[in-house]
Amino acid sequence: MKNICLFGDSLAKGVVLSPERMRYVLSDCNFASLLEKSCDVKINNYSKFGCTIGKGIDIIEKHCQNIEECDTVMLEFGGNDSDHEWNTVSQNPCGDHHAKTELGKFREMYEKTIEKIMAMGKEVILLSLPPIDCKKYFSWISRDKNGENIKKWLGSVEYIYRWHEMYNNTVCAIANKMNVKLIDIRSAFLEKRNFSDYICIDGIHPNEDGQKLMCESILNSDSFCLG
Repeated sequence: MKNICLFGDSLAKGVVLSPERMRYVLSDCNFASLLEKSCDVKINNYSKFGCTIGKGIDIIEKHCQNIEECDTVMLEFGGNDSDHEWNTVSQNPCGDHHAKTELGKFREMYEKTIEKIMAMGKEVILLSLPPIDCKKYFSWISRDKNGENIKKWLGSVEYIYRWHEMYNNTVCAIANKMNVKLIDIRSAFLEKRNFSDYICIDGIHPNEDGQKLMCESILNSDSFCLG
């Protein structure tokens, strides 16, 4: 049985937004659990809600022994790193606001993390980021804030998608530069006629159908090998 350590944010943890309860819940139908049911693999999921690469590094440090005992480390970071403090933006739309992790810093920290794991002799697999539904996401982040101010700072709601895509492109570039495996989760969503059907009403978390799609993407990828 292949032993995998998974580090990432709420997407990797399997968190979805319940439309009935209007709160985030941990779904049993998440890609990690589905993978375990589908093939001979054990996934130790250390992902955490709201996790950035900076917080992820701290979690990885705490689980060095677990990494030593595994075969593969799967990483999923970037979504929270690309995000902004929307309450601050709402209050000051003319201000100079930055992502939670600046893009260059994100790349530097991610590369150093991968280097450390590879130095332990472990296979590394990166997951690309599912796309954001920018209209849903804008509605979600502005529901209790000044939406017009946020839109003024953005210039265009579509900018949210483009900004998030830069972080995804960086993940892909890191994989190419460091010659590590990459599973293209994003394309699996974009190939759908309406990828929004696979995203929660918050515009960013895959729903349970989206989690199933992530599982299928991983299983069908040449980068995911149980041999």
